[in-house]
This record gives sequence, structure tokens and C-alpha cells, in this order.
Amino acid sequence: MTAPEEKPPSEPPSDQPRTPRRSAAALASVLDQAASSLTNIAVLVIAARVSTVHGFATFSMVYLTFTVLLGLNMAYVGQAVVLTRDDTSAACRSASAFTSLASTVVGVLLAAVGAVTGVVTGSWAGLGGAFLALGLVLPLVLVQDGLRYAFSTLRRPGLALAADTLRLVCVVPALLLQPRHAAPGLLVAVWGVSAVPALLLGLRLLWPHVRGSRADLRPYVHRGHLGQRFVVEFAVGNASSQLAVLGLGLFAAPLAVGALRGATTLFGPLNVLFNSVNAFGPPLLNRLGGRRATTRAAALLGLVLSAVGLAWGLVLYALPDHIGRQLLGATWQLSADLLPASGAQYAVMGLGTCALVTLRVLRPRATLSVQVVFSLLSVVLMLAGYLLTGSALGAAWGLAAGSALKAVAAWTRVARLRLEEATPTAAVPAVPAN
Repeated sequence: MTAPEEKPPSEPPSDQPRTPRRSAAALASVLDQAASSLTNIAVLVIAARVSTVHGFATFSMVYLTFTVLLGLNMAYVGQAVVLTRDDTSAACRSASAFTSLASTVVGVLLAAVGAVTGVVTGSWAGLGGAFLALGLVLPLVLVQDGLRYAFSTLRRPGLALAADTLRLVCVVPALLLQPRHAAPGLLVAVWGVSAVPALLLGLRLLWPHVRGSRADLRPYVHRGHLGQRFVVEFAVGNASSQLAVLGLGLFAAPLAVGALRGATTLFGPLNVLFNSVNAFGPPLLNRLGGRRATTRAAALLGLVLSAVGLAWGLVLYALPDHIGRQLLGATWQLSADLLPASGAQYAVMGLGTCALVTLRVLRPRATLSVQVVFSLLSVVLMLAGYLLTGSALGAAWGLAAGSALKAVAAWTRVARLRLEEATPTAAVPAVPAN
């Protein structure tokens, strides 16, 4: 009698989809960040085409307000939730619930300010109507964007890509259909309402992963929440960049400001890569386990990003003038002179970004001091470079030096953590038995 043939063990049934491979997840993360960046670019370009000069200025102010609020939400909620290791379902549901509640409160305040402004000025075609519209649609756009971090925490970047792609597909035709010289408030309202399909899709895709979990908002209002430190980091970084623009406006010629902005615009694709690393790097590195594996993977990624930055800078430097003028117009000639400095800056930024992500995974509280000190130092070096050389090229090399020092400081902090782990604890001598 022969023994019965053993059947291979079947996988237990599950309502959850399989976790995607690392290569697929990384590709989806980059594509999702590209879709989000392209959406922002398309919104500004189309708004500029259908608005008057004053109308676009008003729209830009309101959109800048949204950008700041988006960054604050990313820092306080998004960056904290992607570091979650235990009970990710509850963490994602809590993050979405808090974003919904907080954005509603802020939206009501913005709508009230817009309404008062409209009544006082007697016109709803300016800032009053635009801020009123922003307040009404703020919960839609913030919650839709915040779902990206929930999907990152759940290791489902492909779901974020699906929702953000739908967002892009909806907002572009919605704005293109608006009449010429459309009021800023109308553009803001159309931009916000066009997020509804992507929001509904994102919530539908998120539901199977958070079903059965409970939302807990208490950690977000407790003292010591990690998001509080990340908000300070964002505020310092954002303030330093605004200070940099203000400093150049005060001490440099307008052409120098245009040249630096033009050079930075040419490196936009690298910003997509760096933003992807910041958004999706922590959960992927968390899967590696120990500090040694995490540090090695981050260092390798940093070298890759650095090489990509140098290569992209060389490609731009080798562009024929007629192609450069098609990209930047008359600003090309001034920006082309800054490409070596900007290429060097983005090369070291790749190393620094990976170092900060490593610290965020290994010891999240260690990034604040590095960000505060070296973000402000970059501004000082930029202004010093301009004052010493009298040109935008000196300012560009000052920014590159600041980014290099930040990268060195961040990797030095990572090395210290490695040394602390490697240092053995002093052995306690054993007590001989009687």
C-alpha cells in the first residue's frame, strides 16, 4: 500500500492583496511622486493661461497658502505615520481621520476670512472669493493627498499611484474648460472639486486595509508626538527657502534671481526622485531589519542618487543653446552658467537626503538639529557667496556648499549611531557561588 501523495500546503485565504515586490513598489513610488508633481505644474501652467495677470497673482497666493498647509500636514501626519511598524491599519485610519478633522477646522477659518474680506472689499472676484473657495475645498484636497502616506505605510504605493493618476486626469480638463479671464475663486473651486473622484477612489482602495480597526486621535494632540518635531523641520526649511529668495531680492539683481530659479527648474526631475525617497523610503528601509542593513542600503541609494545628479547636470550642460532657449527662453544663458554649481548641489543633496531618511528610521528625533542648523547655514553661505563674488554663480556655489555640509553632518550622525550599537556594554563580573 503506497503512502498518499502529499499535497503542497495551500496559502490561507485572505482578503488582503499580496505585498508587492520591492522593485515594483519602488517604481510605483517614483511614478506616484511624478504624477503628483506633474499635477502641481499643470495646475499653475493652466491657471496662468486662463487668468489675467492680477488673477493669476491672486491664484498663486492662495495656492501658496495651500502648499504651506499641505507641507504642514505632510510633516505632522504623513511623516509620522510612515514610521509606524505596529498596527499599521489603525495608524492609517487614525491619520486619515485626523487630517479630515483638522482640515475641516482650518477650512472653516479660511472660509470665514475669505467671507469677511469679500464683504469688506465689496468684491468676490479677488482674494476674498479665492480664500472662501479654498476653505470650502480644503478637506477634499488635503485628505486626498494624505492618503498617499497611508498607502506608503501599508506598502501599497501602487494604490497611491492609481488615485493620484486619476487626480491628474480629472484636474487638467476641468481647468482647461474654464473661460478666459476666469475669476481666481472659480479656478480654486474647480481645482478642489476635481479631487472628488480621486478621493473616492483612494478611500475605496484604503477601506479593505483598515476595516475593523479603530481611529485614535489622542496621539496627535499629546505632547511629544513625532509630528511636532517634523513640523519644526518643515517650518525651518520653508522659512529658509523664503529667506533665500528675499535675500536675493534685496542684495542681488532680478536677473540673478531668475537665473537661480531657472537652473533649479531644470533639475525638477531630481526633485521627484528626492521626494519619493522622503515619502516612501522609511517604510521600505524598515523592512530591512537591523541598523547595519538599513545603513548600507541607504548609503548605496545615496551614491546612486549622487551619480544621477552628476549625470543630469552633465546632460544639461551639454544641451545646445537653441534647445535651452526653448526650455527657459532668455533666462537660459544666465542659468546655463550656474549648471555646474547646481549639478554639484544636487549630487550632494542625494547623499544628504538618504542620510536624513536613515536617521528618520533609526532615530527620528536626531534629524531636527541637523535640519535647523544646516538649513539656516545654507542661506548664510548663499548670501556670502553672492557678496564675495557679486554674481549669482557665487550664490549657487554657496548653496552647494551648504548642501554638502548638511550631508556630511547627517552621515556623521548616522556613523555615531552605528558606533553606539557596536560598542559592547561593560561586562559585569560574575559572583562566585558559595
